[in-house]
Amino acid sequence: MVVVPLAATGTASGNSTTEQCAADNRYWVRVAAAGALAASGVLLMAGKRRAGLATAAAGTTLVILDQQEAVRAWWHRLPSHLEEVHKLIARVQGAIEELSAQGEKLRNTLSR
Repeated sequence: MVVVPLAATGTASGNSTTEQCAADNRYWVRVAAAGALAASGVLLMAGKRRAGLATAAAGTTLVILDQQEAVRAWWHRLPSHLEEVHKLIARVQGAIEELSAQGEKLRNTLSR
């Protein structure tokens, strides 16, 4: 006679089987996302640009679906980061204009 164990309603840590199933699904989504991103890199290196970009888009979509909380937090912080980048670009532009003006003064001085 063969004894077949019945599935338990919970695991040893107290998680229900539905939580374990959800964790397994998240694992496989992560594996699929990583595989898609790796495959896109190989395709891009092989010169298959369209296929590589399409595969990268699919992998990125899977990552976004898996990491919704992180993407949401990043999205809410994006305006402040863009403002900081804008300020940095303005400072760099001012420094370049200042350097250009001093270079013009130096050229005028040396041409005399």
